[in-house]
Amino acid sequence: MIDYELFSKIKHLKEHAGLRGSQIAAELALDPRTVAKWLTQGHFRQRKATPKPSKLDPFKNDIRRMLETHAYSATQILQHIREQGFDGGYTIVKQYVRRVRPPKSRAYLTLAFAPGECAQVDWGSFGAVNVGATRRRLSFFVMVLCYSRMMYVEFTVSQTMEHFLACHQNAFDFFGAVPKKIMVDNLKSAVLRRIVGQSPVFNPKYLDFANHCGFTISPCNVGKGNEKGRVENAVGYVKKNFLAGLDLPDFAAIGPAVRHWLETVANVRIHGETRKKPAELFETERPSLSPLPANGFDVGTVGQLRASSQFRITLETNRYSVPAEYAGQRLTLKAYPDRLCLYCNDQLIARHVRCYDRHRDFEDPDHPKALLTQRKKARDQKIFMRFLTLSPKADLYYRKLEQRRLNPHHHVRKIVALSEIYGPEATARAMEDAFFFQAFSSEYITNLLEQRTRYRPAPGALHLTRREDLLDISLEHPDLSIYASERKNDER
Repeated sequence: MIDYELFSKIKHLKEHAGLRGSQIAAELALDPRTVAKWLTQGHFRQRKATPKPSKLDPFKNDIRRMLETHAYSATQILQHIREQGFDGGYTIVKQYVRRVRPPKSRAYLTLAFAPGECAQVDWGSFGAVNVGATRRRLSFFVMVLCYSRMMYVEFTVSQTMEHFLACHQNAFDFFGAVPKKIMVDNLKSAVLRRIVGQSPVFNPKYLDFANHCGFTISPCNVGKGNEKGRVENAVGYVKKNFLAGLDLPDFAAIGPAVRHWLETVANVRIHGETRKKPAELFETERPSLSPLPANGFDVGTVGQLRASSQFRITLETNRYSVPAEYAGQRLTLKAYPDRLCLYCNDQLIARHVRCYDRHRDFEDPDHPKALLTQRKKARDQKIFMRFLTLSPKADLYYRKLEQRRLNPHHHVRKIVALSEIYGPEATARAMEDAFFFQAFSSEYITNLLEQRTRYRPAPGALHLTRREDLLDISLEHPDLSIYASERKNDER
């Protein structure tokens, strides 16, 4: 179809360039018959498209009457006209209802806030990120000061209560102050339930945190997310300006990147609403904010669990060890975003760095020591019982080892090992011989066993040769003058 711009080109090439119809067609890649047709036209006329017939045409008058009478939905309209014989689909009905009755946009008031009066918080999500050998959902916490639009962003791989409170605390440290009020959505970390006509029931942990830091909680009404529009816009801004097109090789790399982005982009840009930089307006707002509390709040969340027979507790598919003597016992877990603390009767028994990978096992080298010691004692007891069965004098032999202040367990283990090599009877005989010689040591037992196992052929009779030249041997008298001369030299 020819538009006005293409019509003007055809006329220009004809009137100013002097081209023929075929040349114009070749120049503009058009059919020569199309060019010839438009050259005969004095001015451009828009071609009217002939509407195609629709299955809905016979029912459009009825649809308009129904919409004028009641606020029917497209689904209800479809049900009514199908009773009248309509055999089309839902989509064309919905499109026609929207054309006849356009959706109405709701109007909202613009909220104004005084400096230091309020901050808004919310969670955002953006795909997944590598954490070790697994993939975790990427979440980010956003806090925006309503007056200056100063923003704080922190990325996590969890939205649990300890992360929610820790992000608040980190945001306050970032601002160096606390706002008087915080607006939140109705998430369970902040609001447990809403009952019509009654005040919202806040999460006790979040309420304690608010009282400690000195701010009040202001939850949005149910289904009224627009009431915290500043942070909603900030979540979208983070996704579009920071996360869009960002290569995230690992979760550890995103923290430094977002801090740099806050300092160089987000908080120093010209804000579209205030027409000022958030960092500059924040200096005006800072004196109106409340000071930070003297002591930090304990953001750890407490839960009860039972250690397994392998003296492990499990959290998010990862296993963490406790001392072996607490296997099977009910313990208290206090979970922080960066660490895990385990208690038994208010006594700290284990502490681990929290891992966000999956299916990992973490064992403190000190935790199995009691179990290993217990097993060693049992093993030593079993060896000692085998030692006592070697000889009736084995118990007395052990007492002699103790009297000589030797390490009796060491010698007992060696003597039992010798019985496995040389046999119980040979070892028992060697112990009896050791009593005779008063030799109490595993080394003596070893020597006795070794001597008895060596093969010694019986000595034969001495046979002398009868040859006189071998029997009559004469030796010359030795010359001792050599020694006399050496003695004189030494005296000199």
